[in-house]
Amino acid sequence: MVTATNVKLLKMGLIDRLAGSALTALIKLKIKEHINDTCVGIFDRSHLKQLETWINDVVMTWLTSIFTEWKSKDGVSQENIPKSVQSFKVKLTYFMYETFAQNVISQFFSIIIDYPDSSPAIDDLKICMEKIDMRVYLTESLRSSLEARILHPGVNTMDILTGYVAAIKAIRHLDNTGVILEIVTAPIKDYLRKRNDTVRRVVTGLTEEGPTDLSEELAKGEFIKYGKDAGNNEYSNWENWEPDPFGIDPNVLELNNSKVIRSADIISMVVDIYGSKELFMVEYRNLMADRLLSQLDFNSEKEIRNLELLKIRFGESLLHSCEVMLKDVTDSKRINAHIHGDENSDESPLFDISSLIISAQFWPSFNKESLQLPVELENEFKKFTKAYESYKGNRTLNWRTVTGRVNIVIEIGDRVLEMTVPPTQAVIIYHFQHKNEWSLEELSSLIKVPPSALRRRISFWQNHGLIAEIEPGVFGLLEKETEKTQFEDVNITDADEEDLESAMASASDQREEELQVFWSYIVGMLTNLDSEELNLPKTS
Repeated sequence: MVTATNVKLLKMGLIDRLAGSALTALIKLKIKEHINDTCVGIFDRSHLKQLETWINDVVMTWLTSIFTEWKSKDGVSQENIPKSVQSFKVKLTYFMYETFAQNVISQFFSIIIDYPDSSPAIDDLKICMEKIDMRVYLTESLRSSLEARILHPGVNTMDILTGYVAAIKAIRHLDNTGVILEIVTAPIKDYLRKRNDTVRRVVTGLTEEGPTDLSEELAKGEFIKYGKDAGNNEYSNWENWEPDPFGIDPNVLELNNSKVIRSADIISMVVDIYGSKELFMVEYRNLMADRLLSQLDFNSEKEIRNLELLKIRFGESLLHSCEVMLKDVTDSKRINAHIHGDENSDESPLFDISSLIISAQFWPSFNKESLQLPVELENEFKKFTKAYESYKGNRTLNWRTVTGRVNIVIEIGDRVLEMTVPPTQAVIIYHFQHKNEWSLEELSSLIKVPPSALRRRISFWQNHGLIAEIEPGVFGLLEKETEKTQFEDVNITDADEEDLESAMASASDQREEELQVFWSYIVGMLTNLDSEELNLPKTS
């Protein structure tokens, strides 16, 4: 009945007028449903060939059966298919490409995270964008997606950097002109500039143990180019030249300098967040100083390897201080070995001291913290200084007692604890072996640590159940493990954060110290110069 009605409508030329709109809406709906059912969330294989085959074998076969009168079981030959149906096929194929591209773009954040496993999905989108101009839609959609997913306080800086590096790789695979990349990632760079720990996280990512995106890029050993030299690579690779994408605002192209972006590598783009490689090298020096000062068993080979790779990337002049710092470590090991092996020493030390003797002018500025050692411990440092003076002749040592690490063994009651702690913690627990109770003010005055900082340091031992605040401002030693149960409900500050604190002065403190030099000069100049009259402009 349906076939007979269809034939009569065909003969009268009414089928397109009566059913054309309904058929178009139905087919488009089925195309969307098919793409959602077969392509969503699957990025590790290509889908376009499969979709093109489905359009030809399923959609067009059904559509042809409606618009033609079949004479045989073999179907309709290509010559007998109406031109209206053939032109409709072009429109449906275009709609399929557009729908599929929109589907992929809506999932592009997940594609970025899965890259390079998701490269087949990017290849499909690249083919679609050659047929359909969707660059503006892509940039707006991906930009808003990145802002919603990673640019908020709930995401830590390292995860944002990881997402930024993944976005660079994935978007470059899609569009190697660099224009879409720069437009899409601009909000990420603006957001990272506002985070205080961005530079440190970048440097950590470049030099930390284990494979990371940044450390793998550093291992490639390419030199970073800046300024005019950055865009020269386009001439050496002229055979693969591509024009800037059509449909992007020319002002955006000029502003973002796509030629430079096109040739820039991942590390140079990360460094470009701040626009200065000097800033990153200062942070690397601070980070290296922290590692050298906090690790008793230092892996010099790893640091030397990182330093050589960074010298290739950033040049030797910016890293000269770091070379001196590593040399200080090597020299200190040799001096320690000589002093410890000195057979002419009159008396054996109470404990071994392994010093790090630094060339202060090449190291970052230290913070202003101080620590007064007990007399017994201070005498041991004086012995070491005397041994150093006898070895080095006209040189001596100025000790920074608040920096470093101390290996201690604590025997209290039936407990034995072996720990490695900062010097301040070691001095605190040392004083509790002579006196079981200390007031905060009394201990603060004795070891020259401000009460607020001392309370944070004491909470380290509270967390380990060795000290408790028995009354406000008074701390006592818990000699039995059962005694700590009555203090378990007391709110204790997390003192483990001290391990994350830097021994070096913060960047703002270092800038303030540098500005103080200029300020002193200006004050001296204004004080010493004679006063002069101010000549006001005269009007006629």
